[in-house]
Amino acid sequence: MSAIILRDEIIHYEVLGRGKPLIFLHDWIGSWRYWIPTMQAASLSFRTYALDLWGFGDTAKNPSHYSLEQQMDLLNEFMEEMGIGKVALIGHGFGAVLSILFTLRHPTSVDRVLGISFPMDEEMINPRIRSGSPLELADWLLGRNSSHEAAWAEATKADPKAILLSLTGLQAVDLNTLPKRLQTPLLLVHGLNDPAIPVPSSDQVASLSENTHHIVFEQSGHYPMLDETSKFNRLLFDFLSLTSGASPRQLQLKEEWKRRVR
Repeated sequence: MSAIILRDEIIHYEVLGRGKPLIFLHDWIGSWRYWIPTMQAASLSFRTYALDLWGFGDTAKNPSHYSLEQQMDLLNEFMEEMGIGKVALIGHGFGAVLSILFTLRHPTSVDRVLGISFPMDEEMINPRIRSGSPLELADWLLGRNSSHEAAWAEATKADPKAILLSLTGLQAVDLNTLPKRLQTPLLLVHGLNDPAIPVPSSDQVASLSENTHHIVFEQSGHYPMLDETSKFNRLLFDFLSLTSGASPRQLQLKEEWKRRVR
């Protein structure tokens, strides 16, 4: 286990590979661990970090750090501590929201953003996320099959207050306008069968800017990176391979991810 101390508290993270840096940010239901298959694939060409946010996984549980502002500060301080300059952010659910908010605040620090299960408005977030315990939410969205076992075990470590306070903070955020305000290239991914964050409407997708692209994984629920791993990894690699500043509108889903070495 890798850890650093920030504000006299333990911050847990994991890192694989060498190259340009990527940071993976988890959802309300989860921790760094469900990123392992994606990290292993991306680490062939990139330096991949997965961070446990305040109140999740093995990072310190301190309610005074659970606001959106504090979570963004954690990411900024982590990057400074690791000596990371410009980075690609890959966020899921809560992590997708944080990725976009952070990029709006620090546009010169982020090269591109991949947001998975990003809620285009607050009403798209199933109220069960607010009311369920971490165990109930893990059972609901991950189930107890063998491919999700490690992710399920880590999800239950979340402090319920961290989930609740982050959701409360979103009430002051206009989620629908966040992607439109972003100048950084943005790829949005949703699972067609996601019970927690549904696919945006056609009108919402049509209103996205030219530097934003939206792709639906038709065989996925809330975790496309676990449900359709090879396809997700191929899309991620193609996105990361784009020239800096290029729109992701050219990207298409491909069936297989094949190992490539630079």
